[in-house]
Amino acid sequence: MLPLFGSEFFEKAPSTFAPILNAPVASDYPLGPGDEVLVRGWGSVDIDFRATIDRNGNITMPTIGTVALGGVRAGEAPGVVRAAVDRLYKGVTLNVSFGQLRSITIYVVGQASRPGTYTVSSSSTLVTALFASGGPNATGSLRHVQVKRGGRVMADLDLYSFIAKGDKGNDIRLLDGDTIYIPPALGYVALMGTVNNPAIYELLSKQDTLATLLDNAGGMPVLADPRRVLLERIDPTQKQPRTVEEFALDQQGLKIGLRSGDLVNVLSITPDFANAVVLRGYVDQPQRAPFRPGMHVLDLIGSKELLLSRTVLRKRNGEVGQQLTAPSSVDSVIENGDDINWEYAVIQRRDPNTLTVSVIPFNLGGVFRNPNGPDNVELQPGDAVTIFSQKDVLVPAERRQIYVRVEGEVNVPGIYQMTPGDTLQTLLAKAGGPTSNAYLFGTALYREQVRREQEVNLDKVAQRLERDLRNSQLTSLSAATASSPADAQLMESRRAANAASAQMAIARLRELHPTGRIGFGLSAEDRSFNRLPSLKMQSGDRLVIPQRPDFVQIVGAVNTESAALWKPDLTVGDYLRSAGVAQSADRSETFVLRADGSVASTGDGRWFSRGVESLVVMPGDMIVVPEKVSAETAWTRFVGGVKEWSQILANFGLGAAAIKVLK
Repeated sequence: MLPLFGSEFFEKAPSTFAPILNAPVASDYPLGPGDEVLVRGWGSVDIDFRATIDRNGNITMPTIGTVALGGVRAGEAPGVVRAAVDRLYKGVTLNVSFGQLRSITIYVVGQASRPGTYTVSSSSTLVTALFASGGPNATGSLRHVQVKRGGRVMADLDLYSFIAKGDKGNDIRLLDGDTIYIPPALGYVALMGTVNNPAIYELLSKQDTLATLLDNAGGMPVLADPRRVLLERIDPTQKQPRTVEEFALDQQGLKIGLRSGDLVNVLSITPDFANAVVLRGYVDQPQRAPFRPGMHVLDLIGSKELLLSRTVLRKRNGEVGQQLTAPSSVDSVIENGDDINWEYAVIQRRDPNTLTVSVIPFNLGGVFRNPNGPDNVELQPGDAVTIFSQKDVLVPAERRQIYVRVEGEVNVPGIYQMTPGDTLQTLLAKAGGPTSNAYLFGTALYREQVRREQEVNLDKVAQRLERDLRNSQLTSLSAATASSPADAQLMESRRAANAASAQMAIARLRELHPTGRIGFGLSAEDRSFNRLPSLKMQSGDRLVIPQRPDFVQIVGAVNTESAALWKPDLTVGDYLRSAGVAQSADRSETFVLRADGSVASTGDGRWFSRGVESLVVMPGDMIVVPEKVSAETAWTRFVGGVKEWSQILANFGLGAAAIKVLK
């Protein structure tokens, strides 16, 4: 909604007004009865005198006599007093100043926001008094504010001149008894579009033109189109009252007269460049270049170096003064690969006649290999050339740049560039093979794609458990309704406790952070790295080959949580007997978090009648013994089963076996 021009000037006007007592006195202020004069002098005589001008316009100074100051301007008063003193005393230095000035009464009438009687300082002007009274109301005029004195119009102020240009030429000082009259506004026009100050403007007279309107609005910005201005007009005398016309802001257009209710819309210049072509996308410097006849794609790009994005260059060169730590340096090597999509780029072209847009694909690599070939398309004015990265438009696997990282027990750990189709064995060969301390069973491969999939699966599990919780609560409520009051109260307390435990379990479950670890499914007896699967590498993969640990972790409901020394051929049962199982332990639910990231439990059907306790433990395995829980509902069994798992599983990738245990 367009504002009314000038109305904001009165938005912070005071609700009440009192005379200003300490304001500086203007030099042209006429002194009169009630004004206070201060005279100080030193020299042949000392003077310290304060007096108020009486109704006759005089002050009477001791040893000096009567001095007439009524009607004297404030700037001339020191000279008048000095002349009176010099008649009797010589060599006296004088200082004349003013104390409290007299107050005057004025009247604000007409279309005023707060009409009434106001007591103001005698130094007040029309503008200050108008501001104090709140200005015009919604229909009052800002362009014909009048001061009436003795039946005559003493001033006719156009506030637009003051607000828009700071011109106070018609502002006058008020006298006692003056009347400020605010007439109704003559009419309004709306100015919108590309102008410096779009608003609703009041007309000064019937001779107002578009030139005067734009002058009050502060003109137009450079983006305004002087060739296209729309004027909407309402004429109730016509059969079709509403009309619109278009004209240019030339000499003739600026002279068009305005009427109340007109709406002027200044259009902006079309943002199209008639003689430009654009290079954008995965480039160092997107640019808008001037079009030249016979210009081709290669003329716009220039060289391959300009295709490297600014982000890649910053990562490659590093920030000045920034210390590059080892992890960030490693990541920058992987991320700084040349991932421009050389196979596909496009030209967007708009037909100036039909305004339809067409997309013209071309082979970016072919532009540089054969500048005279068909891929070096001839450009037209307005074309936009877009360069893509391999992430923007996924290219076939055999064309992608692949950088992987290998760490730990290999002879040459580091980052290696792989070719499409290279496997784990290829990576190990590039890294010089495993060392004698390499632990095959604990070898881990981390992949970003797998991590994202694990996050999605984890969220699905949490959502399913929340649904199970709601269903369990509804079932408990139904059972409580059909029970006696005492039983219902007991069931309600149990339901509340179960719900609180379940919510805590789900919250811990959501705190898990999958790592993207891929399980190799190796047997604990495998010793040769040739047993690793022929898995094709993807860019960003991280292979970690640990040193074989010497300990086995035992946690949960055992007498002593400890890291026990690993010994060959010892089973889970052997370690539990060594650590001692607590009375609260649910030994049948014991499970093992294995060094290869998998989870072994009694319920997975792979163990003999003794369950998981017959499993031979490998270095780095973790044996977990849960607490016993109530078997009242399947939900309470789940809560008890996972309440110690979340902290453990947070240190591992969320693999399929771990998901199965959570179920």
